[in-house]
Amino acid sequence: MASSSSVEESVAALRIDESYPVTRILMAVNESSVKGYPHPSISSRGAFEWTLEKIVRNNVTGFKFMFLHVQVTDEDGFDDMDSIFASPADFQALKSRDRKRGLHLLEHFVERCHQIGISCEAWIKSGDAKEVICHEVRRVKPDLLVVGCRGLGPFQRVFVGTVSEFCQKHAECPIITIKRKEEDMPQDPVDD
Repeated sequence: MASSSSVEESVAALRIDESYPVTRILMAVNESSVKGYPHPSISSRGAFEWTLEKIVRNNVTGFKFMFLHVQVTDEDGFDDMDSIFASPADFQALKSRDRKRGLHLLEHFVERCHQIGISCEAWIKSGDAKEVICHEVRRVKPDLLVVGCRGLGPFQRVFVGTVSEFCQKHAECPIITIKRKEEDMPQDPVDD
């Protein structure tokens, strides 16, 4: 019969070494392009859920999620052509609205992580999404970058562009690109 101290030693040996660094996963997330209240895009939500199911599984203490949302302005800098900007306060209101939308998006993922018990952090940057993501990869040095992909055809990619393809070529870490599930495809594949 084993003594209680040897059983405790065996159990202690089976525990994960707390000093071992966690796997840090950077997820680039965006809001849905479908009009309405801001919510995560189909691609972002799918990539997050896939990563939880296939990579994290039940090992919530072995991973840390880092969520990056890049706010992209239209080429002319205005995303609401029906608005009239007559004072500096109007522009501040626009910036404030965009920031609130980004925070709402990140809140979704952070709340989900806290429900599961997985460590996370989140932040917002602005600029060209593909450039900012690759810059943040160099800055925070994650173990893995996960991005969602709409699965556009070659014709659509020419006109819409693809952040995931750019990141595949330029990100300085391993990257996983998760395509949308067929059943999650909207009527217009450009929508997300």
